[in-house]
Amino acid sequence: MRSKRISRAIPLLLTGSLLAAAFPGSAAMGQPTLFYPDQRRIPMSTVMKRSEVPKEHTWQLQDLFPDQAAWDKSYNDLKALKDNASEFEGKLTDAQHIKAVFELEDELSLQIERLYVYAHLHHDEDTTNPTYQALVQKAKKLSVEVSEALSFITPEILALPEQELDKLIDDPALADYKFTLQEIKREKAHVLSKTEEALLAQVGNLSQAPQQIFGMINNADMKFPKIKDENGNEVDLTHGSYIQFLENPNREVRERAFKAVYETYRKQKNTIAATLSANVNKNMFYSRVRKYPSVLEMSLYGDNIPKEVYTNLIDAVHESLPLLQRYMKLRKKLLGVDELHMYDLFAPLVEEYKWEIPYEEAKKMVAEGLQPLGEEYLKVLREGFENRWIDVYENEGKRTGAYSWGAYGTHPYVLLNHKDNLNSMFTLAHEMGHALHSYFSDEALKYRDAQYTIFLAEVASTTNEALLMDYLLKKSTDPKQKLYLLTYYADQFRTTLFRQTMFAEFEKLIHERAEAGESLTPQELSEIYYDLNVKYHGKDMVVDQDIEMEWARIPHFYTSFYVYKYATGFSAATSFSKQILEEGKPAVDRYLGFLKSGGSDYSINILKKAGVDMSSPQPIREAMSVFENVIEQMEQLTS
Repeated sequence: MRSKRISRAIPLLLTGSLLAAAFPGSAAMGQPTLFYPDQRRIPMSTVMKRSEVPKEHTWQLQDLFPDQAAWDKSYNDLKALKDNASEFEGKLTDAQHIKAVFELEDELSLQIERLYVYAHLHHDEDTTNPTYQALVQKAKKLSVEVSEALSFITPEILALPEQELDKLIDDPALADYKFTLQEIKREKAHVLSKTEEALLAQVGNLSQAPQQIFGMINNADMKFPKIKDENGNEVDLTHGSYIQFLENPNREVRERAFKAVYETYRKQKNTIAATLSANVNKNMFYSRVRKYPSVLEMSLYGDNIPKEVYTNLIDAVHESLPLLQRYMKLRKKLLGVDELHMYDLFAPLVEEYKWEIPYEEAKKMVAEGLQPLGEEYLKVLREGFENRWIDVYENEGKRTGAYSWGAYGTHPYVLLNHKDNLNSMFTLAHEMGHALHSYFSDEALKYRDAQYTIFLAEVASTTNEALLMDYLLKKSTDPKQKLYLLTYYADQFRTTLFRQTMFAEFEKLIHERAEAGESLTPQELSEIYYDLNVKYHGKDMVVDQDIEMEWARIPHFYTSFYVYKYATGFSAATSFSKQILEEGKPAVDRYLGFLKSGGSDYSINILKKAGVDMSSPQPIREAMSVFENVIEQMEQLTS
């Protein structure tokens, strides 16, 4: 069962396109939820030691625990408290015992969350510090012990006859846990006998093999050749440098990097195709064993997302492909090339625009950009800016990228590696969107209902970006600056809404083929992927044959039916920002209601109440209308 009971507990890294922060619900009883930090490329410069960073630019972790002694006491108290869980085993047949065990579960979950977050935030300040490396491992080990101590709860409740479970759902004594019990009942149809579940648990490690094998091939064994840079020097081509080469103004460098990457993947096509096929077969095994109609429906079931949300997204994007193709035509014109190739998609359209934005100025502009959200929102934003929620600058050993994280009962924290540029200002707006979503949910709801799902995770952060972009575009009087901003925004639509939907469609097609009994050979995978690229990019794009191998380098395909959430989150956020700017207070009130809803209802219902119905194509169409306006402005500026 997907647990909402433990939030924001253990961080993992997930690279994405534009957006990556997410909070997937856990897969099993009491298992800590995983947190995926945002990964944004931040240029390197002179790096301070941690001791040299001014205090006002560091986060105040004393708000979690005043000192190490307080952490140690909480750790020891929790270690003793977890043993109390065994007193309830075998007794979960009535409201009194179920309420008591849920209360204990909440207390254990909250305390382990606080312990882990504190340890890991300290660790992320300087990942070379052995004290906090050890503290993280200590907290992680205890979290596993807590999970094991609580693992009997859901199976015992599931074992109750359906009539008894219905009575418990309606019992006033369990009103605070009604949604939890409804979720347990909803899962019941897909839970097997105790013996079968034990057998599936043993298969669990085997099921990770496709992802692990791909990871080893992709990260450890894959070696790219050196290529020549714009000065004729031989330079290393790596996963990390590939996008930088595609952003190089020199077209020959872009082409060399593009061809070298896909020639390398082509040499591994049979192995990677077998690995991806094995992952699809694993998915089909679980969907059939657990009696789901398809892998897609199994993947959507956890968040209770109707299949139509997925298919509507693909259909609505297909409907708007002329807009993407119009942008391709404009990109071709702005680059001044006779043919637009796949390796031109990340090439800069505007000569590098130097726009220095110091951190204090970035905070000011973000606050001004978010004025449409009203004083209630801005008050909390200022509190975060002024009361050291944010760890601002890079220092030696600090974790890269950016994220928002925290524990219920205290304010959220934000990690940045701020540079004085546009990208860092948008990162600040994005992460504060996550932070304030968590803040308002935590303030409004009890612990169990406060944590929102991964389906909702990117909405608030991207809404902030959309509002900031609107403010900057309206404020700008410099045509070059405006074109720079419009290009930045247009590429967000291309990479997040169109590209992620194309990935989602590829996943749907290969699973449908496999479920129909067809094999997934490297040739068939390449043919499906190449045809999608032709369909999406249109006649003004030369779809180079090499792109047919891109499926082989996408790690997201091993977390099946996940990437569509980037596109739906972006669409919902764009729809919210459009409503806020056009309607004012009524839309703001609905949006604040969304921020305060956490995970208290199903994601689709929470969005619908706030005015965004993701079961219809309308939000995607609203997002596309914004994209069309961006293209029109670009065309006017370059006509």
